[in-house]
Amino acid sequence: MIAAMDPGLPTCAEMAAIDRAAIAAGVPGLRLMENAGAAVARHLGARFARRRVAVLCGPGNNGGDGFVVARHLHSAGWPVRVGLLGTREALRADAAKMAALCPVEIETIAPDMLAPAELVVDALFGAGLSRPLDGVALALVQALARRRVPVVAIDVPSGVAGDTGAVLGAAPQAALTVTFHRRKPGHLLLPGRALCGEIVVADIGIPDDAGPARATFANSPVLWDAVLPRPALDGHKYDRGHALIVGGGDLTGAARLAAEAALRAGAGLVTLAAPGDALPLYRIACPAAVMARDLADFAGLLADRRRNALLLGPGNGADAACRARIELARKAGRACVLDADALGVLSPFDVRLTADFVLTPHDGEFARMFPDLAAGDRLSRARAAAARSGAIVLLKGADTVVAHPDGRAAIADNAPPWLATAGSGDVLAGAIVGLLAQGMPAFLAACAAVWLHGAAARARGPGLIADDLPRAIGEAVAVFVGGAQGATK
Repeated sequence: MIAAMDPGLPTCAEMAAIDRAAIAAGVPGLRLMENAGAAVARHLGARFARRRVAVLCGPGNNGGDGFVVARHLHSAGWPVRVGLLGTREALRADAAKMAALCPVEIETIAPDMLAPAELVVDALFGAGLSRPLDGVALALVQALARRRVPVVAIDVPSGVAGDTGAVLGAAPQAALTVTFHRRKPGHLLLPGRALCGEIVVADIGIPDDAGPARATFANSPVLWDAVLPRPALDGHKYDRGHALIVGGGDLTGAARLAAEAALRAGAGLVTLAAPGDALPLYRIACPAAVMARDLADFAGLLADRRRNALLLGPGNGADAACRARIELARKAGRACVLDADALGVLSPFDVRLTADFVLTPHDGEFARMFPDLAAGDRLSRARAAAARSGAIVLLKGADTVVAHPDGRAAIADNAPPWLATAGSGDVLAGAIVGLLAQGMPAFLAACAAVWLHGAAARARGPGLIADDLPRAIGEAVAVFVGGAQGATK
């Protein structure tokens, strides 16, 4: 079974509001800091044998957590040195109180502190860092990044921006990162995710309902499982939707992969429309359930309202005919996935779409479609593109972001590196249209397809090729749909 976990990813500002709400509800800030430091010490002790530890503390609350870690490790018999970036006099509020309770001498941080250490606790800067490191802080983090000792980071490795995953000057590679209450976007977005190592979310006593509602989520089944289509016992194939996929005359593999993926994702029927001279090839190569039809009658195929979801682009050619089909789809009011060549004819972006459309660019396609949005972090770029286009924007990558025009966004973190293979994007587009055909809302259909795509690739393992993916996606869907049985009609 899939473990349930709150998918909300609070921003740094939202996390600060959550902390304030918890304190206002009667949870003292000092208790939160004590719980945080104790959790770090506990998880550290569960993973590492006793050894010489350097705890590097910053001037804020992250440093306060570090003083608590040092106290707990010292009490457990670990040899501990504590370094402070700044002065004791500059510490404020709870951090100053925790420094006073620390039984280990608090030294001014110096580079020689790192030399004898066999493990470093990075309590310098938390997720809220908003400007590049400089001066002593930069030199210290650069030295830490060069060290070949395990690093345990509190909240995030210092130098990683919690909202974007960007590295602000420098950041160390952590073996373990312990964060509190919920993960932040920077724990999932690259390069931050790669620098965090193992990520543990510790409960420090913040109520689940503290703080504002969130608009950023980890892409997990908790987000979309409730609306994932399940076949009805008395249902038939048209109840499960009819996807219409446009294929090319020369590059036929893309549409074939998409068609099989749509079926494996649960669509009841798939029609593949292609140039007439390519139809024999499609009829031989595609699954028997795929109906191949002449693309010359695209408008007639679209007139059948039972064909309720479209995929345009894979292998189609970025030409005027492709552009005209997009316009027909828009006017017909169908749910539609635009991939590959269909994205090329929308560059620069010139059409206002609806949230029933899903655009699936990789970074290069995104830069051609939205040249003025090409800089900046992935989350902000995807959100801005969705708001401008009116469509769901699925910005593909190792940290795929799905963004809705209303500001909601989901970040994926389950894609293995071997998913980067030719044709895998065609399979993803097919899975999305298969879920759309079954009536799943476009944002959640895109999120579910991205997650299932990653889960399928993980299950197949290294050596994966795109042809392996459709069947594996069907197996991933079966984990959720499992026991449902439908009539065959």
